[in-house]
Amino acid sequence: MKRTLISAIALSAATAASAQTADLPQAGSEWFTAGQEAIQAILDRQDNTNTAKNVIVLVADGNGVGTNYATRVFAGQQEGKLGEEHVLPYETPDYHAALVKTYNINAQTPDSAPTAGAMNTGVKQRFNLINLGGDAIHDDCSTVAGNELTTFAEIVSGMEKSVGIVSTARVTHATPAAVYSKTANRNWEDSVPEGCDTQKDIAAQLIDQMEAGVIDFAMGGGRRHFVPEGTQTDEGGSGRRADGVNLIENATGLGAQYAWNTETFNALTLDGETPILALFNDSHMEYEADRADDDEPSLAEMTKAAIEYLSQNENGYYLEIEAGRVDHANHAGNAHRTLVDGVAFAEAVAMADELTNDEDTLIIVTADHEHSIAFNGYCGRGTPILGLCYDVAQQGDKHSDELVLADDGKPYTVIGYLNGSGSVLVEGENGYEGSRPDVTQDEATDLDYVQQALIPKSSESHSGEDVAVYAKGPWAHLFDGTLEQNVIFHVMHHAVTAE
Repeated sequence: MKRTLISAIALSAATAASAQTADLPQAGSEWFTAGQEAIQAILDRQDNTNTAKNVIVLVADGNGVGTNYATRVFAGQQEGKLGEEHVLPYETPDYHAALVKTYNINAQTPDSAPTAGAMNTGVKQRFNLINLGGDAIHDDCSTVAGNELTTFAEIVSGMEKSVGIVSTARVTHATPAAVYSKTANRNWEDSVPEGCDTQKDIAAQLIDQMEAGVIDFAMGGGRRHFVPEGTQTDEGGSGRRADGVNLIENATGLGAQYAWNTETFNALTLDGETPILALFNDSHMEYEADRADDDEPSLAEMTKAAIEYLSQNENGYYLEIEAGRVDHANHAGNAHRTLVDGVAFAEAVAMADELTNDEDTLIIVTADHEHSIAFNGYCGRGTPILGLCYDVAQQGDKHSDELVLADDGKPYTVIGYLNGSGSVLVEGENGYEGSRPDVTQDEATDLDYVQQALIPKSSESHSGEDVAVYAKGPWAHLFDGTLEQNVIFHVMHHAVTAE
């Protein structure tokens, strides 16, 4: 009754406000009417307090507010729009949103391992560690025992739910590993230091968690970490395990299905019972822009397979999906590949939304951290987000055809980085020096173009900026304001335990 009364009051207020604004000179503007429609959509939104049967967390690694903005514009321009007005699938009014603080216990600029760990355990963690408490020390195996944290996957597995991970990175990489592993070093993907008897390497932990019934579905890259040194992998590469153990054979020996390319992916039986291990590359999967031979499934295709498999558990499931290569392209200072993978991530979100029911599935869309990406101005509407900055036109909406020039007389790209391999400084006899190179529109929009950067670094760095979180489904309205990253876990936990 109370909710009905509040809704009636809100509708009455909205109707009155609409009547009061009808005579305003701007009332006929498309911007004005769109604003009224946006407010009405929010007024119509009802809090969902159902118990969540399923939880899906989609993480675009390195996709902070800035990178997300660039993806939005790029996606819109790919559809023939000016771009800025485009709306990504998770930016619609039916998604609640908040800002997320990403710092680690001991780091202003975060690492993917503890950020992903915070989302999976409910507590912030230390730089380069995964799912260990604050007393654990990086690279020190002796501090693992007694500091292991219980993961969300372990909690929901105890509730008889299924658990899956999907990533375009290695499945042993930081973000997917945070679903199932506990380690003093995120880089111990296929081995641990001599004398370390308190934990196994990350790949071995994944197979152990499959055997224990915690992980039911794992799909991504990283094949080399599951195969012994000197053993040829499916695509002709070589394994890296020094212990001589073939974890793929161990998994299939436990009854798991295995896939390594599109053909074997399509042959998988998505019965919800037989565990699945799919490793589509020796290292990370290919960038979306480079998948010309179509020998790897897309992130959306893997998302579809995971949901079809996991949804057969009547008790529900937890699924983490990572667009890992958004992060890697940012590290390379290559905005083009970053944004192509960003669009592929948006398609995966749309797929997850299409295949699930808002009544019983909490969908969370977020990032683990941002990068040192930056945007130049002052550019006119519709300036190609990957290209050179065009000036603002005096008439109409679209940019003029005149490039904006910097004080050095040269044009500049919309996107740049504060640091990275594209630094305009070059090491010379007297240290780093130099002037900014000229660039053409064709060069700037080339797939392989590396954006200009200021500080020279072989790999561009993360930044400490906030990221966004978008959510819909049971208890999604708890995402509000500015939150610590570990709160994401607490919303998930509340959603699956609320009565």
